[in-house]
Amino acid sequence: MTANEDQEMELEALRSIYEGDEGFKEISPVSFQFRIGDLDDTKAFILDIQWPETYPETAPQMSLDAFFNNRISAETKQLILSKLEEQVEANLGTAMMYTLFEWAKENQEALMENHKPVVTAVQTLTSSNEATITCSTAKKKEKKEQLTKAQKRRIINRTDNKGELPRGWNWVDVIKHLSKTGGKDDD
Repeated sequence: MTANEDQEMELEALRSIYEGDEGFKEISPVSFQFRIGDLDDTKAFILDIQWPETYPETAPQMSLDAFFNNRISAETKQLILSKLEEQVEANLGTAMMYTLFEWAKENQEALMENHKPVVTAVQTLTSSNEATITCSTAKKKEKKEQLTKAQKRRIINRTDNKGELPRGWNWVDVIKHLSKTGGKDDD
């Protein structure tokens, strides 16, 4: 079989295996993302894999450059990639995506054992902004203006049964319209 036929068969298998799995994302027929762990798990990471033209005879390109992985230190990323590359070497020449994903799932704890979340300025800024937003929305909720019964009656009296204003309610618009179109000639 040619490399393209092997890729097509593996792609079909991946689609059927991971159908409905939120952790698997097919970016293109040769590029994939797989989330190892749950979204709220601090030890979760997203693995990007791209197939070269001669895959599976050559190793796929793997990276952990997804924005989701910004909290993972460079040392931990390097450890994960080196361990995955060992698995690639062991499976070279065969369809290995399923094997890689499942191996990463099974060994997530070992891969992330030295993981200490990286705190960046963006995360700190986001945390302080969330506190500010929470305080300001609480204040806005307190100041919500209530209409009196008389105000509600006036609004209801101005509209028809469909909640629409009657035709010509704004006489300025009527005058503008007539000035643009011209009135009837009395000739």
